[in-house]
Amino acid sequence: MFVLIDPTTTTPVFAQIAESIATQIATGTVATGARLPAARELADSLGVNVHTVLRAYQELRDDGQVELRRGRGAVVLGTPTAEGVRAAVAKAAAEAKAAGIPIGTLLALVRKEYES
Repeated sequence: MFVLIDPTTTTPVFAQIAESIATQIATGTVATGARLPAARELADSLGVNVHTVLRAYQELRDDGQVELRRGRGAVVLGTPTAEGVRAAVAKAAAEAKAAGIPIGTLLALVRKEYES
C-alpha cells in the first residue's frame, strides 16, 4: 500500500491518510480481507505520530470500510457500494471515450454531479 501526504495542503494529515486508503479500497488496489499496515509501522514510514494514523483508521472504521481488531490490526471490510460505483464509473468512462469526450471534461462532469 502506498500512502502519500501533502504537507502543503490545509487538509489534516489523518484525513489525507484515510482518503488515500479509502481510495485504494474503492479501486480494488487493497482487497477486501487485506490487513492494513500496523499503525506504528505506517506512522514511522510517513514520519507522523502514531495517533494520527490511528485516527485515520478510526475514520475508516466509522465509515464501515475497515474493522479494527485489538492486537490484530485493521482489516479491510470493503464497501459493497464501491463495486457498483466502480462499474458505473467504468461504463461512464467507456461511453465518454467512445464519444470523444476528453478526460478533463469527464472529470469536471463527475465533480459537478458529486458536489450537487
